Amino acid sequence: MPRAERHQLIEEIEKIRGSRVLVYFAGDRKGLETQIAADIFPFFLEHLAHMGLQEKIDLYVYSTGGITIAGYGLVNLIKEFCKSFNVIIPFKALSCATLIALGADEIVMTKMGLLSPIDPSIGSPLGPQVPVPGQPGAAQVVPLSVEDVVSYLDLAGKYVGPDEDKALIARAFERLSQAVHPLALGAVNRIREQIGFLATTLLSSHIEDKKRVNKIVETLIRGRFSHDYLIGRKEAKEIIDLPVTDGLPPELEEKIVKLYSEYDSILQLSVPYNQETVLGGAEVNTGILNRAIIESNDLTHVFRTVREVKKITMNPPNVPMPMIGYQERMLSERWVKDDNI
Repeated sequence: MPRAERHQLIEEIEKIRGSRVLVYFAGDRKGLETQIAADIFPFFLEHLAHMGLQEKIDLYVYSTGGITIAGYGLVNLIKEFCKSFNVIIPFKALSCATLIALGADEIVMTKMGLLSPIDPSIGSPLGPQVPVPGQPGAAQVVPLSVEDVVSYLDLAGKYVGPDEDKALIARAFERLSQAVHPLALGAVNRIREQIGFLATTLLSSHIEDKKRVNKIVETLIRGRFSHDYLIGRKEAKEIIDLPVTDGLPPELEEKIVKLYSEYDSILQLSVPYNQETVLGGAEVNTGILNRAIIESNDLTHVFRTVREVKKITMNPPNVPMPMIGYQERMLSERWVKDDNI
């Protein structure tokens, strides 16, 4: 679909919704994943300033997550430009994107729309390390799940009497501190408190019932046991009690899904990154890889990576046949304005 037709589709959604629509599509193409981060703020500000003050802004969002404080900041930025902030969820709005949805007066989800728990993980150089497969002696830091740490300590005291709890939990914590740096564990506690504060603050901006707010926060942080748990439209509204719209008009849902398909095609979400695709039969070539989009009905920004890929022949020791490998060189990686995509 040409850009003009895509923007026409955005305008049609705006007309049905009585709003201005701002798109944030953080692609999750395998090998080219992106996440919500603070680098988006200047570009969102440009779109919002171009729109001016609005009665109602809908953030059309697709993301598998990112930096929680960036999601919180994005909600606050958009609210500077509107009286009513809402989100439209065509498919995935997970983790940090779910946190963004908590700040919305109204959540519009399609039948395949998904939310998730918001329990965070932290990436710290002091976190636990695991061996890198195929690289003897090499190790990589793995994210530390906040709720996994809490669950481990809960497990330590689950099957013992009250007189033994403190001693057992103390031994469990001592063992945990030997496996994970104490400062990383301190960060776990800080992040756990922070995500609860952020979620409560966002929900309280449009829900006055404190018990309802606390119930939603508790469910999304601790009530679904796994960060990978997926929350559909029915559960989001009827069980978790989020402000999800009832009775989405078929015409609106059709246009929301159609717009999703266009971004899916632009970012090639269903096509895992492969060096041979960039090479196209050549020995060396340059690939232009679009990875995320911020768009309104007359302005487009794209997060774009430009890589040089070169095919090489390797002769590993103790391997009888030469092997084909690839060298990649980053030429640029940044947000760009593109009115032609």
